[in-house]
Amino acid sequence: MNLNHGYGTSPSPDQGRALLLKALDLGVTLFDTAALYGYGANETLVGDTLSPYRSQFMLTSKCGLIHENGKRTIDGRPESIRRTCENSLKRLRTDVIDLYYLHRWDKKVPIEDSVGALADLVTQGKIRHIGLSEVSASTLHKAHAVHPIAALQTEYSLWTRNPEIAVLNACKELGTTFVAFSPLGRGYLADTLHDIGNLESNDMRRAIPRFSSQIYPANLHLLTGYRQIAAEVGCTPAQLALAWLLNKNDSLIPIPGTTKQSHLSDNMAAMSLSLSPDIMQRLDALINQDTVTGGRYSVTSQAEVDTEQF
Repeated sequence: MNLNHGYGTSPSPDQGRALLLKALDLGVTLFDTAALYGYGANETLVGDTLSPYRSQFMLTSKCGLIHENGKRTIDGRPESIRRTCENSLKRLRTDVIDLYYLHRWDKKVPIEDSVGALADLVTQGKIRHIGLSEVSASTLHKAHAVHPIAALQTEYSLWTRNPEIAVLNACKELGTTFVAFSPLGRGYLADTLHDIGNLESNDMRRAIPRFSSQIYPANLHLLTGYRQIAAEVGCTPAQLALAWLLNKNDSLIPIPGTTKQSHLSDNMAAMSLSLSPDIMQRLDALINQDTVTGGRYSVTSQAEVDTEQF
């Protein structure tokens, strides 16, 4: 997403291509995009760059959250899902998408209907597996009754613990892989965002309560202790955040986004880190739902998702 959407000025296409090829070279085997990201531009970038290497990685994309008629729209109708998939296949330059998510549950459409449309795409050979994004445990169960749900994606990190309420257990029960997006807290846990006044006007974090000028300083105070723990472990703050997730649940898959090759290499090195029970306990106690101030979404955005809240 970061290459075309959400965080201010995007890098050039040449920079994006170089980053994707570097990721492939470093052994990344899962690339996650969506019809929404850059309004198709990210799928095009992924397709143009990686299609010659299609057999070397798992390709995932998303439908149900699109840009249409000049506005962002949640649309889970079967006909919209079919249309979005066809367009994505063309942009991605592939005959099949390995894992295709419903980006948001359209609450005007029964989840069973949307998943039924995705199941039809599996039957047709256009997608291999079905995923859901930002849904609750109860919605996952309803969807899974229609067709096996291979993966559930939602935000999860030290400072966003909502999946611990019910979804992680539901995934374990159903054999659904949990995919953690924004595992670095949208830059917060990388300890690189100290002055939110420097964020560009089109940076999505400007609309997130916990990044507001009134609230963010309180969250910055937590990074003092966090930084000390990273120094003890001998890793960067970003690596510590990813290692916490990987040590928390060995079947979980984090998908850190970045625009910089140095950060990409840094993130990949986190896979080799093993954290002691004492370090895990200290991290859990330092940054959690009770110590972090502010919501992860605005009121409007929160109403669009189905996830449980503390």
